[in-house]
Amino acid sequence: MNDKEFKPYIPAERVTPELTVTSIVMGVILAVVFGAANAYLGLRVGMTVSASIPAAVISMGVIRVIMRKNSILESNLVQTIGSAGESLAAGAIFTLPALFLWAAEGKMDKPSIVEITVIALLGGLLGVAFMVPLRNALIVKEHGTLPYPEGTACAEVLLAGEEGGANASTVFAGLGIAAGFKFIIDGLKLVPSEVSFRVKGFAGEIGTQIYPAVMSVGYICGPRISSYMFAGGCISWLVLIPLVVLFGADAVLYPGTAPIGQMFAEGGASAIWGSYIRYIGAGALAAGGIISLIKSLPLIVRTFRDAMKSMKGGVGSTSNARTDQDMNMKFILVSILVLTLLVWLVPAIPVTIVGAIIVVIFGFFFATVSSRMVGLVGSSNNPVSGMAIATLLFATIILKITGDVGAHGMQGAIAIGSIICIVAAISGDTSQDLKTGYLLGATPKKQQIGEVFGVVSSAFAIGGVLYLLDAAWGYGSAELGAPQAMLMKMIIEGVMDGNLPWALVFTGVFLAIVIEVLGIPVLPFAIGVYLPVQLNACIMVGGLVRLVFDKMNKEKKEKERIINDGILYCSGMIAGEGLVGILLALFAIGGIDKMIDLSGMLNLSEGVANVGSLVVFALVILTVLKFSLWRKPKKESK
Repeated sequence: MNDKEFKPYIPAERVTPELTVTSIVMGVILAVVFGAANAYLGLRVGMTVSASIPAAVISMGVIRVIMRKNSILESNLVQTIGSAGESLAAGAIFTLPALFLWAAEGKMDKPSIVEITVIALLGGLLGVAFMVPLRNALIVKEHGTLPYPEGTACAEVLLAGEEGGANASTVFAGLGIAAGFKFIIDGLKLVPSEVSFRVKGFAGEIGTQIYPAVMSVGYICGPRISSYMFAGGCISWLVLIPLVVLFGADAVLYPGTAPIGQMFAEGGASAIWGSYIRYIGAGALAAGGIISLIKSLPLIVRTFRDAMKSMKGGVGSTSNARTDQDMNMKFILVSILVLTLLVWLVPAIPVTIVGAIIVVIFGFFFATVSSRMVGLVGSSNNPVSGMAIATLLFATIILKITGDVGAHGMQGAIAIGSIICIVAAISGDTSQDLKTGYLLGATPKKQQIGEVFGVVSSAFAIGGVLYLLDAAWGYGSAELGAPQAMLMKMIIEGVMDGNLPWALVFTGVFLAIVIEVLGIPVLPFAIGVYLPVQLNACIMVGGLVRLVFDKMNKEKKEKERIINDGILYCSGMIAGEGLVGILLALFAIGGIDKMIDLSGMLNLSEGVANVGSLVVFALVILTVLKFSLWRKPKKESK
């Protein structure tokens, strides 16, 4: 199908409301909400989930059902603005918490909220600006070639507007119910947040967390990805930790500071994980990111070449139709020039003008690659972490060669890596949104302006969220492991100082290579090695629920309805838990958390407490069944 034959849902000659006050206000609220929720989730689990579809169904529910307006393009603008928050948060949390970790070690001052906001804003705006000249090349000319799975799915959700009210209620139900569970588990602390089991004489440990959002990640990712993560956790906690304890015994091994046997006796398997296993996980993660990038190199080169060829015939379409209107190209070029100068001039990003130009060139290259790759393989398979690792290594080596070392060089490397990471994440999200708009008949210019609204609002929110979470629990803690940021920190320190426990890091590297040889996706496995097994097991439970749904012997349409309802409900649960997590962070800073903590009052034995946790977890799973498998569609009740 070529673009001349294609007819969007809303014809070009028909003008309907799009970029309205309603769509901007709703979109900005959802951008901040989903951005904050995904920041919390990503710092806990190391993964974020797309906000496009839940944002779309919420907008449909509010605009169609509550406001009684039949405006599909207005709903599309809401999800366009709203999904930008999740993408910007993903790019920011992979890198910026490293600055807080160094501040905690006394190596530098904490970054100010203004610095974080500026870095996020520059990266986000560059990501949107780079996608404008690429839209005609990738979305229009490649319409029959690049499916853009998430963008197409979002268009289908918006087109199925008759179910908008029911679907929106499913998202809101997940949000409210997960908020209640989170408050019971981590606010009132009526039951422990995780259950662990050990065998006497064996140093390994297995168990599960009981959080709704963590289980929801497993459901949304599906059984395959969940099982790879769980396998990585089992290798860490049931193989590597027992071996370290068995052979370490009374030895004091760097980076530990006490005998291994003593560490295990005092802190259990978690102490061994914190001192040794996470470095193995970091090595596996770094190798996984680089392997994914190397495997994608032929596609990356072909992608960039094809995109440049498509642009040769003219940056945009010569048509004056509403559906062909992009933001003014002169304005975009001036904006890119101004943003490049700001990268050079802003104190938070300590680079020369040459460095700023390199940042922008790398950014445009990865924006092009990211935009086309998500069109082929979807956002979840986009190797953003691999791009960030490659950029970080390159930037750190360049800074060290030029004599820019110490705190200044480390801060500069993270700032450069952050901008590139955010550029890649935002350009991928923008391309999916533009595909949705292309199918529906949206005005590209208005969507691009909407993306700017989403980026600006999210950039101003993300600094506050990162500060809040750091003040409440601190990064690298049990509550907020921040796996990607810890990895970026280790990479920069390794290049700058050479003081990493390289034996452990290379153990992880070669473990990743073996996994790749076996044909297993490395990144989910490596994340599993890095994270606590209890978290991986909770994700696995969500994957098993999804597996049961996938294997059901039901009519195809009914099965799809059940699975999609589950995805919407789980998306709502992730948002609900994330928001209560932010609220509990406020409570922790104000000392209110101790006032509402009922765990001491109950004084339950470990066995009774564990049973209580498992009962709560069973109730969480039953709510997923209630709003998917057991939910009766509206049409059936007519």
